[in-house]
Amino acid sequence: MEAAKVEKNNEPIENRKSKIENKLEGRVAIVTGGGRGIGRSIALTLAEEGADLIVSDIDPEGISETAEGVRSLGRKSQAVKADVSIVADVKHMVDKCIAEFGKVDILINNAGITRDSLLVRMKEEDWDIVLKVNLTGTFNCMKAVTKYMMKQRKGRIVNIASIVGVMGNAGQANYASSKAGIIGLTKSIAKELAPRGINVNAIAPGFIDTEMTRSMPEKAREELLKQIPMRRLGLPKDIANCIRFLVSDDSDYITGQVIHVNGGML
Repeated sequence: MEAAKVEKNNEPIENRKSKIENKLEGRVAIVTGGGRGIGRSIALTLAEEGADLIVSDIDPEGISETAEGVRSLGRKSQAVKADVSIVADVKHMVDKCIAEFGKVDILINNAGITRDSLLVRMKEEDWDIVLKVNLTGTFNCMKAVTKYMMKQRKGRIVNIASIVGVMGNAGQANYASSKAGIIGLTKSIAKELAPRGINVNAIAPGFIDTEMTRSMPEKAREELLKQIPMRRLGLPKDIANCIRFLVSDDSDYITGQVIHVNGGML
């Protein structure tokens, strides 16, 4: 019988292949803002790697479609309608995860909104709601899952920030502030939870090809592309692929970091 091929470290190549496939087998993830776009791509990518999922959003139809997509990949999934800015909704979401799967290994804080306006025209309520959903919502979700991850002494949290949280953007003072806050929150909580085996990181996407960017006037879109060295908008999959790495065991020694995925724009 032919001997199994081996690498230099004497590990059979067949064993290495099995490690590459389904890196998240047996893991349970919560993805907020999972009803469409980047959130849906993240959920499906984690499912491809073997994770079971709770998919959350305020859009029940969107999360139902995402959950069905996860199940079509052979994984378990539940759609949970939740507004991350409401503590009771977040508690319900996490309780549902524990009741359904018995644990939570991964949290992806993707839910977010925009209410763009120049400072002199911005309504106080538009400032408040963006900070409440984007920043306080991220805090609510992190706090809700932490006690379970601490008991497990293992967990992965990835928060979705933004390039504008680093470089700013005219007309987005509320959004930029919320995303800058997420970066500070990520770095602080990473230090708190590292001794408990919980890794906390953030991804700062550049401009991604979503419904929002597709609705831009053609001239504005062309000007935007000129600012991106790669000369293309990012794809939701570009963000999902980075998350795939950050929630896997390959990122064991990475925490408190902000990973920029922007085509070289910043």
